Amino acid sequence: MNQKLNILSVDDDFINLKLVGSILKRNKYVQKVIEASNGLEALDRLRENPDINLILLDLVMPVMDGLKFLDNLYVEEKFKNIPVIVLTTDETKKYNAFEKGVYDFIVKPIREHILNEKIDKIAEAFYL
Repeated sequence: MNQKLNILSVDDDFINLKLVGSILKRNKYVQKVIEASNGLEALDRLRENPDINLILLDLVMPVMDGLKFLDNLYVEEKFKNIPVIVLTTDETKKYNAFEKGVYDFIVKPIREHILNEKIDKIAEAFYL
């Protein structure tokens, strides 16, 4: 493999961040997981870590929600090609998320095998 995944996990729920983190640590394609608790913090993490190459994004968050984050993400040229997988309880926002350019969408509760399938697909499509 040419490059392992450096993933930004964005969720305001601490337990969800830890759950996703523990799943990701067991995935053979994942090198590093960086966490953020809202969209504004996530933009800062992206600027601090230019090696991030996948974003897992909750939509329902305080300060800056996931859809607003996507609006801000794609304004910056260097972030335009980072695939985003939405992880949310709000299935009603699915159309809006895809309209804003997300790569995939998972409805919570997160199932490890589904998350791993989608991560493996991205690793193989973009980075192998």
